[in-house]
Amino acid sequence: METIEADYVVVGAGSAGCVVAARLSENPAVRVVLLEAGGPDRNPWIHIPLGYGKTIADPRVNWCYETEPEAGTQNRRMLWPRGRVLGGSSSINGLLYVRGQPQDFDHWRQLGNTGWGWDDVLPYFRRSEGAMGALDETLHGRDGPLTVSPITERHQLCEAYREAAESLGIPGNADFNGPTQEGVGYYHTTSRRGRRMSAARAFLKPAMGRPNLRVITHALAERIAFAGTRATGVVFSHGNERKVVQAKREVVLCGGAINSPQLLMLSGIGPLDQLQAHGIEPVQVREGVGRNLQDHYQTRFAYRCTERITVNDIMQSRLQMAKVGLQYLLTRTGPLAISAGQVGIFTKSSPQLEAPDLQFHFIVFSADRPAEGLHPFSGFTQNVCQLRPESRGIIALKSADPRSPAAIYPNYLATESDQRTLVTGLKLSRQIAAQPSIQRYIASEYLPGRQIQTDDELLAYARAYGGTIYHPCGTARMGDDEHAVVDPQLRVHGTQNLRVADASIMPTLVSGNTNAACIMIGEKAADLMRP
Repeated sequence: METIEADYVVVGAGSAGCVVAARLSENPAVRVVLLEAGGPDRNPWIHIPLGYGKTIADPRVNWCYETEPEAGTQNRRMLWPRGRVLGGSSSINGLLYVRGQPQDFDHWRQLGNTGWGWDDVLPYFRRSEGAMGALDETLHGRDGPLTVSPITERHQLCEAYREAAESLGIPGNADFNGPTQEGVGYYHTTSRRGRRMSAARAFLKPAMGRPNLRVITHALAERIAFAGTRATGVVFSHGNERKVVQAKREVVLCGGAINSPQLLMLSGIGPLDQLQAHGIEPVQVREGVGRNLQDHYQTRFAYRCTERITVNDIMQSRLQMAKVGLQYLLTRTGPLAISAGQVGIFTKSSPQLEAPDLQFHFIVFSADRPAEGLHPFSGFTQNVCQLRPESRGIIALKSADPRSPAAIYPNYLATESDQRTLVTGLKLSRQIAAQPSIQRYIASEYLPGRQIQTDDELLAYARAYGGTIYHPCGTARMGDDEHAVVDPQLRVHGTQNLRVADASIMPTLVSGNTNAACIMIGEKAADLMRP
């Protein structure tokens, strides 16, 4: 096999991996190799914000994973998009920038993860940010590589939805990443002048001219090479060749909540039954690998609109599409520049709670399934998810072949608390929609339909029609107990020179979209690895 030498080998050029590779290569004395199974981010739809509708099921840039059938969600297979391209999921996501609540990170610290409380991680959020707009600069960074922009175009439906929430007593909030998360307001997005700001564009592209950073695309990591329990490099396939990149210092996995635990198990680190079932020689038995899977489960309401003012309408007219395309080319504004959710709400399912446990996204289009195209009628959507689910799933091997996808068992809605909280959110969705400011735009409730009324009926609808909101995490959990996979320095327990830095290390899911937290993890991981 061809051998490549490096000091650090980073596996996965996603939200965290781009940051890790870029930050480590700031030191000209070290050599960094970044392996990415996908290709360059040349697909033009990646860079157009609304283009996520085109990439959400495109196997050229997306792993297009599917979950295994489970009784709790009507034995459906659900599409789980994950980025397979430079930038990873930050190149195909909905662009929303939400850190989560300070309490999320303080909880991590309370679980024994010293150095991961809110005061510890805030500097890393600030370091990454090039925040735009009027924001509290004690909480936000201005000079970081990741542009975070406020939404300035305000669709009349978005304004009506915001007014509807406020009429129910939900306070206005101009910054969900500010002093408090609770309230209704416009999301901030990872975009700059109407173009997506992926982790590849923000962090990796400016670093790729450095002679000490080598980025290898179409490089599928097959296994971590070990000398005993010391990681020495990564074996990967590149075209029809198998190669190895040796790491003089460390190997860091940044493949995400699905691929990182899969690669650990393929390399001999994982539950004993998984390794034995697939004939893999154990390097270190860690029963927690692939366990603790968490995700936000969303359920949506879709409405027929009384006016032809939605994105659905634009997509039905070639003339309108041409006008929108020209507007975007000339000004980088208009419908092609919108994110997956313009107005959001963070609120509590019970006034007794200390912090919001529900998140809403309002979208000025509608569809039966994200990858199936928009409805042929004027439509818009509000969806809701529970922020801190109790249900836990697993990632398991289907095969010892690294080209075979892992088995995904999310185990959604497995606890009574998850069920009750989501139903509360669905009932609040109806209350918001009944307010005069938004009600005037509703011709009818398309999904679930007014025939669905009772709590049991709403729960049954959620089981039959809900799905991922694309925030899997937790499968290589950080902690100091016997079931944890990495320690607070992100080192894999029982090994040397091996770390994990991505969403898989989160002990518990953050209260919001996960991209911002993954970038923060990459920032902190790079500091932990620097000599």
